[in-house]
Amino acid sequence: MFWIVVSTAAVAATWTAAGLAALSAARTARTPQGAIGWAVFLLAAPIAALPAYMVFGHHRFKGYWTARRAAEQAVAAMRNYTSAQSEEARKLPVNTAPFEAIAGLNVCHGNGLELLIDGENTFSIIFEEIDKAQEYILVQYYILRADTVGRQLQKKLIEAAERGVTVWFMTDSIGSRKLPGSFFRALEEAGVNMIDPAVQRRPWHRLRINFRNHRKTVIVDGRTGFTGGLNAGEEYLGLDPVMGPWRDTHVRLSGPVVQQLQLSFAEDWHWRTQEPILDLLNWDAERSPQNRPGLIVSTGPGDTIGNGSMLYFSAITAAQEKVWLASPYLVPDQEVLAALKHAALRGLDVRILLPDSIDHHLPWLASFAFFDELREAGVRILRYRGGFMHQKCFVIDERISGVGTVNLDYRSFRLNFETMALFFDPRSAREITEMLARDFQRSTELTQPLDRQALRIRLLAPVVRLLAPVL
Repeated sequence: MFWIVVSTAAVAATWTAAGLAALSAARTARTPQGAIGWAVFLLAAPIAALPAYMVFGHHRFKGYWTARRAAEQAVAAMRNYTSAQSEEARKLPVNTAPFEAIAGLNVCHGNGLELLIDGENTFSIIFEEIDKAQEYILVQYYILRADTVGRQLQKKLIEAAERGVTVWFMTDSIGSRKLPGSFFRALEEAGVNMIDPAVQRRPWHRLRINFRNHRKTVIVDGRTGFTGGLNAGEEYLGLDPVMGPWRDTHVRLSGPVVQQLQLSFAEDWHWRTQEPILDLLNWDAERSPQNRPGLIVSTGPGDTIGNGSMLYFSAITAAQEKVWLASPYLVPDQEVLAALKHAALRGLDVRILLPDSIDHHLPWLASFAFFDELREAGVRILRYRGGFMHQKCFVIDERISGVGTVNLDYRSFRLNFETMALFFDPRSAREITEMLARDFQRSTELTQPLDRQALRIRLLAPVVRLLAPVL
């Protein structure tokens, strides 16, 4: 009798907790689909769903907004700088208002942009800039390996610290979970400012599991900045025997956009450590003779309107002639999916470049569930066959272009911390257009519908699509 009472009480407690969690999900989930998914899962299988909800259903970012408030002074200074350029801004061939609203910053002029294509070129230039550092270096990677690339980066940072350069260094605890403790200790012993990996990897810190910092940022002296698709590892040099050649794109930035990029780093550092570093950084922008109008858009799960999704939606709906996008994954939300189809139905040249190779099976499978409706609307799906393609970039007409870390998937749109460097000038758009045109030549167009794909794709793609909010 005692065990029956205990069992009944346990079941009642479990169902009560599941019901409360379902109400919480209905109140706080970011989309109706997410709310319905959690509610059904919690009520149908509470024993499995409750632990999952505790890990993946968290939406509190008080610390992040504290970091945002701490950065208000720097934001105000940058807005004052860009307000003096208002006359130049009015001459731009595109309405930048939605992008500025998403970024919380103004488009600034006087920027320089250099496309860095593939790993060898990118790492060579980044390491050269680190060697030139005189005041400080900011480094942030989602994935960092303890291989030849990671060790070279470590060596460069240690050498910089030993010659008196201040170095701030952080990685994502999930993406870089395989880094050994000795890697961090060597940096710490050299005087590098870094986040204690033992603290950031504690299992109770749920935000580290689902909400990942996917940014790849290097900044030298507040004068030169880097962002894009490349993490620090040998696979990004094409040395992985399984993945083979690796196609990726990074950018070297100069001008006021570097201050915008380092603002994002400072906010992340403050959120992770509660240590303000704004007053220790250089906020005096130096104009580049290229004078390209640009903007850094930093997005994350603390945003209230799904800024990653709104960034792509705003760019696609601004198009008048073409929309070319490259991403390793295609698992879009309904807003971006509708924008892509609508652009194609308007008669625009809409192309999406994706890898034919696989690095993560679930997103790769889920993408097949979207191909048919995109193709039926007139979107061209191109599969890159020159190795694994990992770049995240787009070009809209000859007016808007972007390179950064945001994938065309729900996770990048709403769950990860991401960065995109946007430019609003014909020269930048032409450079990225020419780059993507070369990639298209190494691709084949997908023409087979889902019902003619391999059996496992036909069966699994629609099922895996249901997991889109957490892929």
